[in-house]
Amino acid sequence: MTSKKLSFFNRIPHAITMLFGIIILVALLTYILPAGSYERELIDGRSTVVPNSYKTIESTPVGLLDMFTAIPLGFKAAVEIIFIVLAGAIMFGFMEKSNAVENAVGTLVKKLGLKKKYLIIVIMTFIYGILGVAVGYENNIAMVPIAAVLSLALGGDLMLAAGISVGAMTIGFGLSPINPYTVGTGHKLAELPMFSGALLRSVLCFLALSVMAYYNVRYFKKISTHPDKSLSKGLDISELTLSRPIQEYSLNQKNWLVIIIFMAGLLTILYGVFNLNWYVNELSAVFLMVALLCGLASRMSATTMSETVLKSVALAAPGAFMVGFATSIKVLMEMGNIGDTISYQLSSLLQGLPLYLSAISMSISQSVINFFIPSGSGQALATLPVMLPLGESLGLSRQITILAFQIGDGLSNLINPTLGGLIAMLSMCRVPINRWIRFIFPVLVSVLCLAFLALIIAVAVNYS
Repeated sequence: MTSKKLSFFNRIPHAITMLFGIIILVALLTYILPAGSYERELIDGRSTVVPNSYKTIESTPVGLLDMFTAIPLGFKAAVEIIFIVLAGAIMFGFMEKSNAVENAVGTLVKKLGLKKKYLIIVIMTFIYGILGVAVGYENNIAMVPIAAVLSLALGGDLMLAAGISVGAMTIGFGLSPINPYTVGTGHKLAELPMFSGALLRSVLCFLALSVMAYYNVRYFKKISTHPDKSLSKGLDISELTLSRPIQEYSLNQKNWLVIIIFMAGLLTILYGVFNLNWYVNELSAVFLMVALLCGLASRMSATTMSETVLKSVALAAPGAFMVGFATSIKVLMEMGNIGDTISYQLSSLLQGLPLYLSAISMSISQSVINFFIPSGSGQALATLPVMLPLGESLGLSRQITILAFQIGDGLSNLINPTLGGLIAMLSMCRVPINRWIRFIFPVLVSVLCLAFLALIIAVAVNYS
């Protein structure tokens, strides 16, 4: 049984192959599925679907040239996310060059002791999860490499680092009771009190993060006993490992100055995100400013700073490429006008299902749609105006429909190759998505079971 499981996961193709296969599939679907669209109206300046307005339109199948043209257009559409990957890498490159990150992690491990390494893994998993809950997703991209240094310092690997940071932040953000993009948009569309029903969502989020923490510790124990079972064999760990024994680490004045600059940058970002509606361009600007200040504080020469920039960009380039490549799938969907058709067909399949099964099926359908519309707020605006009245006709409260949407959208993000933010953060850990899927899939199954149980309870108590 174990060999079959390994055999299955070993067949997961390389990330480039996987995404190109999806591109070909979407191009073929434009010939198979009818083109269609919903009417849309502006609500508070955002384009929202009008329920029961779906109609077929003239087909616009994507030809061979258009399929390949979608790739540069995808890079154009994703330029902001691509650049924040580069900007985050540059900032971390300067912090790493100053030795502040290495000395800080080394000193932390020295103070806490390696005997408490499993507790450190649990605590860091929840810290990154809380960042996902309260701060956002791409906003935390600069925090990911720190988990990589910490994991390697404790004797773990880059996959464990991804589990601590990317896995926890994805679960925290996806199931956050105060997620403004999914829950907030959903409650606004459903005319419900903002972030109402927070207790059930909070319990579900905490339990899901507990599963992630347990799995991280379990994986850590496994690779500590059997290093050959590491999923990170062959991955580049240069510039991320500690260079001397733990007992030799301490923080000097320059290190503290770099850490203070970094923390000031994070506080500035938090203020801008919550008070000034900042998004990735402003975050990229702050990352670059922090990088420059760290270079000056460390008294780097102009040549050293220039070389650090180019070296950091080189390390981040594969991940930045993957973000643009993944976004070309969204461009193809728009070219073929089949996004609304997929939403309409999936919502039609829910008609006539038993009450409990309809809630779970609604969540599964949102997971499928998420691979084609990998934006929480975009998916909410495209599908919830259709799903909310459908849910009510099936006997589901609006709160249950939004919970089903949040679960389907949020948890499928753990393995969504078309989600630019996931690809970007995995690249900061230098982990390819095909290996990541092999690592995170058992977590996804476990957390989905928890989430579906929460949906069943919600239906049973008429959660509203």
